[in-house]
Formats: sequence, C-alpha cells, structure tokens
Amino acid sequence: MLTLLVVLSAPALVIGLVELAYYPLALVFAARRRPPPRWASVSIVVPAYNEERVLANCVDSILATGYPWLEVVLVDDGSTDRTLDVMRRYARLPNVIVVSKTNAGKGAALNTGLSLVTGDVVLFVDADGMFTRDTIAELLRGFTDDRVGAVCGNDEPVNLDRLQTRLLALLTHGTAFVRRALAAIGCLTIVSGNIGAFRRDVLARVGGFAEGMLGEDLELTWRVHRAGYRVAFVPTAKVYAEVPSTVRQLWRQRVRWTRGHVQTLRMHRNMLWRGKVGWYLPFNAFAMLVAPVLQLLVLAIAATGVAGVPDGVWGAVAAVGLAGAVVWVCFGVLLDRAGRDLRFLYVLPVLPFFSVLMGFVTVAALVAEARGAPKDWNKLARSGVVSR
Repeated sequence: MLTLLVVLSAPALVIGLVELAYYPLALVFAARRRPPPRWASVSIVVPAYNEERVLANCVDSILATGYPWLEVVLVDDGSTDRTLDVMRRYARLPNVIVVSKTNAGKGAALNTGLSLVTGDVVLFVDADGMFTRDTIAELLRGFTDDRVGAVCGNDEPVNLDRLQTRLLALLTHGTAFVRRALAAIGCLTIVSGNIGAFRRDVLARVGGFAEGMLGEDLELTWRVHRAGYRVAFVPTAKVYAEVPSTVRQLWRQRVRWTRGHVQTLRMHRNMLWRGKVGWYLPFNAFAMLVAPVLQLLVLAIAATGVAGVPDGVWGAVAAVGLAGAVVWVCFGVLLDRAGRDLRFLYVLPVLPFFSVLMGFVTVAALVAEARGAPKDWNKLARSGVVSR
C-alpha cells in the first residue's frame, strides 16, 4: 500500500518541480518592455443571457474608455429577464448595435455578434465585465506584429464581499502569474472569454466560435495556435468581473470549464506532441485532468491509515504545500502590483479544502462528459456586487 501511495504521489511531485520553471519565466516576461499600442478600429462583442443586473455596468465601462474608433455589439441570446430592455437603452448611440436572437447558447451568440463587426480588432467580454479606461489601449499593446493572432487580458474579481470570492481573487493573481510564464515561451493556451482580443482577419481564417460545446474560448485559442499565430498576454489590460460567491456556483463553473477542456482536447487531439504548444498540451492535460483525481486517491488511501506512513508526514506535506501556495500567490500579487489584495492572505488556509473540491469537480466533469450531459450556458447567477 505504501508503494502504491508513492506511485500515486510521484506525478504531483514532478508537476511541482516542472512548475518551478514558471518563476524565472514570469520574471523574464515582466522584464520585457512593451511597445505603445498599435491603434486600430475596435469592435467589442458582448453576449448576454439574463444579465439585467450587470449589463449596464459593463457597457458603461466600455463607453467610458473614450476609445475613438469603437464599435459595441450587444447580443441578447433569448433572455427571459429585462436584458434586452437594458440593451435598447444604448441602441440610439451611433456606435452601438443591438441584436436579439433565439436562445442557442453562448457560442452561437458570439458568432452572431462576430458576423456584424467591422473593426480590425475584435474584443469579446462577458456581460459582467467592467473595463478600466486603459483596457482597450493596453490590449492593443499585445499586437506587436502580424504573427500575433490573439491577446489575452487579465481578469480580476469585482465582488470581494465574502471569504470564497477573496480566495478566488488571490488565485486569480496566481493564474496571471502562470499566464506570464506560458506567454514568455509561446505556450499560452487560452484567451479568456471574459477579456480577449483577436485580429478580425485571423478570425476569418480560422473560423468563429464552435457552437454546441463548452469552453468555446479555449477551443478557439487552440485553432489560432494551429493556424501558426502567437497568443500574447497583457496583464495590464484588466477587466473586473464577478466570480462565484457560493460553493454551488463555483462547482457549476469549474465543471463547465473542465468539460470544455476535455471537449477541446478530444477535438484537437492531433495537436498533441506537435510543435511547441503541442508538447506542452499533454503536461497541461495531465496537471488539470489526471493529477486532481490522483490526489483524491492519495487522500483516500491516507484516510484508511493502512499505508504505514509515519506520524507527522501528512502534516509536513500539508505545511509545505500551503507554504508553496503562499509563495505562488504572493508572487502573482506582486507581479500584478495588487498589494492591497495581500490583506486577503488570511483565507489561504482554506486552500487545501478548495483543492480537494477541485478534485471532485474533475471527477464530476469527466463523468458528465462520458454520459453526454447537456452543454448549455450554465452561467452564474449575478449578484451585482461591486467591491472595487
């Protein structure tokens, strides 16, 4: 049993050692000088389904950027609340297009908006996203040359009113840290659907969003890589958006994300081991889909008490893991220059429980995908809380 425990634990150790390389890579990325933005006409597509609570804040923040060559396309995907009424308030503006369609899912809503845009660069943002005055200009900094097909911005939580959302705020900085490292070596595999920009000619070449699947932002990013384009990351291009405020919402969101990863991996399995990104994808899949399940198996064996592990070992492992998480989060916070969020460090002791929950999320997502569960919006119920 002890041998089995060692075998199951070994992958986590290997992953941890490999991920140590993220630190110097993130520093290399941070040290690069960014050019001024390449000014271009910009279209922003905002898909929405039952978003009456947050949509106005999103649109107002976009218009407040004052970007001179801006077009906003608002797409209502058959909402049953007052989302369309909110959109119609903006229809009188010359640079805003409002369209309503029968409910068909997020991918279809995005493609409807994409069919109407005229800008050289197309931005996609969820209806709860709130721009800063510099978000658009900063995103454009990422298009350093014609080989950059897409740019990912940096999304941060806006609802910091409870323990869970504060933990997610810290983890978001950790995610940005990893994205810096991956962007430094040209292996960034996702342009977040909540803050992403694409060259319109690249979208015309690779096609729009896949419909009838989850993780449409991930899948589109992989197609951009397949077409030979680079994907950049600009951490200063920020959008503030809601994160799940309840465990139930968190569960649904992460199951959706994980299922999207599985679907994308299955769709593009012939990308594995091909090119720079192709060599990274198997490691990423193992870390995201296999390692969490192995972690649950290790915990199950440990709980039996029959593995013969000396007393105190599990406490030491937990302490080392928590210390590593603190370093990871603090590194991300400092790179994001978000020192105020360090006041939330007190929530990090909850992280081991969060990690276990993510293991069960992975199992649930794999089972749901195997059973062919429905692939709908499965969106968060918005609170409208703005804490920043």
